[in-house]
Amino acid sequence: MPDRNSDRNDDADGAWREAGDAVLTALLGRVGEAAPQPRLAPTRRAVELLGDPQNAYPIIHVTGTNGKTSTSRIAESILRAYGLRTGLLTSPHLVRLNERIMIDGEPISDEDLAANWADIQPYLQMVDAELVTDGDEPLTFFEALTVLAFACFADAPVDVAVIEVGMGGEWDSTNVAFGQVAVFTPIALDHTARLGGTVAEIARTKSGIIKPAANVVTAKQGDEAQAELERAVELTESTLAGEGAEFALLSSQVAVGGQLISVRGLADTYTDLFLPMYGTHQAQNAAVAIAAVESFLGAGTRPLVNDLVAEGLATATSPGRLQLAGVEPTVLVDAAHNPHGATALAAALEAYFDFDEIVAVVGILADKDAHGIIEALRPQVARFHVTRSHSERAVGVDDLADKVADWAGDDVTFRFDDLTSALDGAREWAGEAPRRAVIVTGSITLVGEALALADAREWMKQ
Repeated sequence: MPDRNSDRNDDADGAWREAGDAVLTALLGRVGEAAPQPRLAPTRRAVELLGDPQNAYPIIHVTGTNGKTSTSRIAESILRAYGLRTGLLTSPHLVRLNERIMIDGEPISDEDLAANWADIQPYLQMVDAELVTDGDEPLTFFEALTVLAFACFADAPVDVAVIEVGMGGEWDSTNVAFGQVAVFTPIALDHTARLGGTVAEIARTKSGIIKPAANVVTAKQGDEAQAELERAVELTESTLAGEGAEFALLSSQVAVGGQLISVRGLADTYTDLFLPMYGTHQAQNAAVAIAAVESFLGAGTRPLVNDLVAEGLATATSPGRLQLAGVEPTVLVDAAHNPHGATALAAALEAYFDFDEIVAVVGILADKDAHGIIEALRPQVARFHVTRSHSERAVGVDDLADKVADWAGDDVTFRFDDLTSALDGAREWAGEAPRRAVIVTGSITLVGEALALADAREWMKQ
């Protein structure tokens, strides 16, 4: 006999999925993330109306140019190994909005996402009306998302939240929260139209997340960025722990499925930790994450439990960062979307893999340094399959391909109108020799679409 209960459960799951997807549709009706408003007052007004849910739990606040998401996810994983119920806000998502709001290591359920969205609607509408009356823009996509995430974490409830900045820091909507620990990953040029044309200007904006008497943890920075962080630390009477001085990555060795690392933390040294991620940059992100957790749990003075650190690292994931998306042939995806990230990707491909030839499927957004990305990849890439994602900001295929041909050579540049055909061609080429691979990179939207295609076609089961 048919299982009617199973049918009802499937119907309920489908209804909740539609409700979860509807949240994204509603957010997309607002001003997009590519055009954030340099303001905090509207988000602050919204959370005040909600009773300041962001004050219901302590916060580790993470900013930087590259490595924010990986560092946030590793820190959250260590905290979860300690038995804490965690919240994690990262952006952007790769496939579904739920990925951005994690509760205890899992994407928020469609049911909880939709329920919390319904709960905050009257307050968002109230703030929207006030803004329009004053001649201002309604709450943006990311401002509304930030309010939603804070409400979800309070509703869960969580013991601690790791919050990744959307863009910049000082006026990013997440900055209405008080981060007891402020974390900085490497700062480089990106989003220059919004954040400033120099590393110093960008670092100054990012340093705005440092709250009075906070514990500040930073990756190794260039002189300009370091000077800005030190200035902000002094002004806020905070404490600063920097990579190289107060903590350091001691070693990183290639291992099956990732690497073995040893880290000198703020309070102890943690050795032979397995990190299931590739690249020295990920090992450095792990070192920053360990120092951040030390700062949070014991102000940097109390050693962490080595077994719990090991568990946290071993179970950490970073989707879209040198992630295996297919086998036979190997397909990797990496969300590198600026020269700094592409340089780290190229170094990891050389150090951690043993491919003879690699084809890069690339699509790049209009506000990114395409030349810097291609130049960083060129030493490791035999051919470029140029395409675009569905993002409105994606550079046109012909425009980008013409530039790649100038930079890398016309003989290694191939153009495809859509990602599917670009990947099909890349996989066919890679399959013609035993030590070839495909890497999809250049924009996060392209990587997300590639992961969805790989899942639909079951490339991991070849």
